[in-house]
Amino acid sequence: MVIATVLLSIIAMSAGLVLGSRHEEPQQQVGDQDAYVPTRQPDSPVRCPEEMHETARRLGYELPMVQVLRVRAASSGTTVWICTDDTGRLFYQANRGGDEQRWVEGETALFLANVVKGENDWHATAPDGNSFSVNEERLEVVIKGKKQTSPVEPE
Repeated sequence: MVIATVLLSIIAMSAGLVLGSRHEEPQQQVGDQDAYVPTRQPDSPVRCPEEMHETARRLGYELPMVQVLRVRAASSGTTVWICTDDTGRLFYQANRGGDEQRWVEGETALFLANVVKGENDWHATAPDGNSFSVNEERLEVVIKGKKQTSPVEPE
């Protein structure tokens, strides 16, 4: 049962990464979401991974991003970052194996803009409709209507 759940989790993440890799032009809908304002400012902001910045630049997002959240799903080894830029716009980045492993957008990695801050979590939707929700305790992935929830650990 546990092995089946782990395998389904890995398959779901892989499918989400592949399906979510079909990027369109960046949607400049900043007015559609409120800017994220952290409740406490970190002493020294942690810059988001350079690979994430490269993808963001390629998609037309030029501002540097700092980390709001970084967690790892123990079952799959996937690391998820929520980052913000100077305007308060939020971004989602996931990579299987974190920043220690191979990073190929659309294969092992998924970048999403226009993340929405919920009450206790962050929500992102890929162009294909798959959705991702993350907080300090869990990562929830919904692919083609099937929900997979994995516990996470802060990094």
